[in-house]
Amino acid sequence: MIKETVINIRNKIFKFFYKFILKPILFQMDPETVHDGFTFFGKILGSNIVTRKITELMFAYSNKMLNQRVLNMDFKNPIGMAAGFDKDVNLTDILPSVGFGFAEVGSITGEKCEGNPKPRLWRLKKSKGLVVYYGLKNDGCEKIARKIKDKKFKIPIGVSVAKTNCKETADLQKGIDDYSKAYNTLKEFGSYMTINISCPNAFGGQPFTDANSLSKLLDEIKKHQNEKPIFLKLPPDLPTNKLDEIIETASKYKVSGFICANLTKDKHNKEINARIIDKDIPKVGGISGKPVEELADEVIKYVYKKTNGKYVIIGCGGVFSAKDAYKKIRLGASLIQMITGMIFEGPEIISEINLGLVKLLKRDGFKNISEAIGIDNK
Repeated sequence: MIKETVINIRNKIFKFFYKFILKPILFQMDPETVHDGFTFFGKILGSNIVTRKITELMFAYSNKMLNQRVLNMDFKNPIGMAAGFDKDVNLTDILPSVGFGFAEVGSITGEKCEGNPKPRLWRLKKSKGLVVYYGLKNDGCEKIARKIKDKKFKIPIGVSVAKTNCKETADLQKGIDDYSKAYNTLKEFGSYMTINISCPNAFGGQPFTDANSLSKLLDEIKKHQNEKPIFLKLPPDLPTNKLDEIIETASKYKVSGFICANLTKDKHNKEINARIIDKDIPKVGGISGKPVEELADEVIKYVYKKTNGKYVIIGCGGVFSAKDAYKKIRLGASLIQMITGMIFEGPEIISEINLGLVKLLKRDGFKNISEAIGIDNK
């Protein structure tokens, strides 16, 4: 109890500093410049044990109630960093010290990709969201594989792969070949692999949300698949019949779970429009954060119910508090990912969420986080 009280006071101090001092400055700057700056700073902090330990004292929190074993991976807590922030695997040394229980890097493609033209990142300050138009910017699978070949990770690390964002990979077979190259090059490094079939900002759209195309992609992946779990990352705005087709296709292969869900590009969706307060929204890009929360929750709810909890679900979209994370867990998510919530609330939000989850579990009479998974969706 004393530990929790101290952690709570610590979090409130850092929250005050971030909300009233640092965030007002950062939110006046270009979002991509801030992101690049944090990546550079995080890489330095992760480079030696002293700065890692100091960061851990400032931000980390642990409780055995949050420990769980999922697909032969051990998670100290269910809160992870989503793909899209650490595109080139620069932050894996510091993320455990910040308090994350796991992280997903990438998405990484078969070839190096410069991404879409700038500007390609905007804040929806009033709506607590982002508009993202990076277009899968990354250093490519071969360079990243060379960089991490001798790396030891302290927490489970997922590796998200996608097809290179270029007009050539709009051709179905070339797109499959590109996915396959990225998967084969990186499959030995991560704790699990994610096949990102839902990037809204690439040439050719999202062809692998089509069941026939997805089947051809998974046929190719199957030829080279190892024992590492594979997740499919789903968009938040597919009709249920399309979700059914993806689930049915996945059942024919060694797919272990789904990430629910990615960005939405459907700015005409009534649920999205109702939650966007900001004016002058960019016409390009996908939306993250609070505007997609309800859509993501509905996908979690649907997939868990449809599959009777057979698959591991990683919930992603609009997590800004322990209450948000707990709702996703009770709907069927075993693990949670976030980025936008951390950008808006500050890095102390990870331990704040984990501390809040422990309180919620105790309130509801659970001894471990795993007992709450899907409890509202049986």
